Amino acid sequence: MLEKLLKGHQRFKDGYYKQNRERLKALAEKQTPEIAMVSCCDSRVDPSILFDLEPGDIFIVRNVANLVPPYEIKGEYHGTSAALEFAVTGLAVKQIIILGHANCGGIRALIEENNDIKKDGFINNWIQIAASAKKEVLARADLETVEQQIDACEKTAIRYSIINLMTYPWIKQRVEDGVLELIGCYYDLHSGELVMIDKMDAEKSKKNN
Repeated sequence: MLEKLLKGHQRFKDGYYKQNRERLKALAEKQTPEIAMVSCCDSRVDPSILFDLEPGDIFIVRNVANLVPPYEIKGEYHGTSAALEFAVTGLAVKQIIILGHANCGGIRALIEENNDIKKDGFINNWIQIAASAKKEVLARADLETVEQQIDACEKTAIRYSIINLMTYPWIKQRVEDGVLELIGCYYDLHSGELVMIDKMDAEKSKKNN
């Protein structure tokens, strides 16, 4: 596999890099993306490919199940929160997009309570961020199978991540000021379709208040 990566890098150097050398040199000095995206680390979901992006177009934060934790400062490690803080306060992005997807292993583990996932492990602790989404989904009478529950939870968790984004003071203020939008999308691995799930902007924020 390493050999495959090295050959791929050489093709990049001989092709794309040479053709876009000046732009990439400029990007080496400064990045100015207008969009930050929280995406799953699933190997089948690559935002750069899904959206036909170029280097520098988007600031991507990847984690298990594309979850955003609520704002809190008591813990010791906050990779997703730190990345969001840099994107918003450092890069001044105009949109944050939560990109969920079908067949998400993290959401499946949350719904099925897989015994392979250690209860005191990192994965289980992390996916509990979506516990409220799970509770909402399991309370629905229209979902008759586990697969339907998983599908619904994948989408519901996106909405809860947007709710969690609004607990960050420097995100909430920018949304209310109309300089930042929060958007939730869902990618269907089977059909290739992208569906809008939710959106939070200044107008909606005022209505919620």
